[in-house]
Amino acid sequence: MPPIVVKFKTELGDGEDKFLPYLRDEKLVRPWAIPGTPALQHRIGGLEKQNITGNVNYEAENHQLMVKIRQEKVDKIADYIPLQQLDNGPEKGKLLVLGWGSTYGAIKSAVVELLHEGYSVSHAHLRYVRPFPKNLGEILRNFDQVLIPEINNGQLIKIIRDQYFVDAKGYNKIMGVPITKTELVMKLREMLGSNN
Repeated sequence: MPPIVVKFKTELGDGEDKFLPYLRDEKLVRPWAIPGTPALQHRIGGLEKQNITGNVNYEAENHQLMVKIRQEKVDKIADYIPLQQLDNGPEKGKLLVLGWGSTYGAIKSAVVELLHEGYSVSHAHLRYVRPFPKNLGEILRNFDQVLIPEINNGQLIKIIRDQYFVDAKGYNKIMGVPITKTELVMKLREMLGSNN
């Protein structure tokens, strides 16, 4: 992986009378100063800080503002991650199988088999989940049905339904063993019916 280069603030900037540790840039990123740097000392720790000044603050309005800013900062990451791509299948169709994590192999194998049989099925596999790629909603709306196989009780499907208002269906296996290609092929055929 490429190294993460951190540019620490080492001194006050032009026109700065005082260090403002919660003054954010266009990405909502705050300046970082190594603790003990002269003129750049500020409070660190788990207590809520006041916007801009970094002073400890217990006001309800400030807490709400800071929570909203932190969420906006996470949401802005979508501007810097790749757009979602389909792994297999047409860009629009009857069924999209949306996966994440270790379900990749079973989904890919099942979708490839059904594509060779002439079914209208596609596969997309998520690499980014918080936030999702900016075009994920558009991809989901290109399909009549969405199936989300998960080796849990439906963590991803709940977020997809909530965020995109898509009536996705789940295929959940919580037995401590992987989802197999064979069982997934059977589920996909059931959802697609006999008329490909």
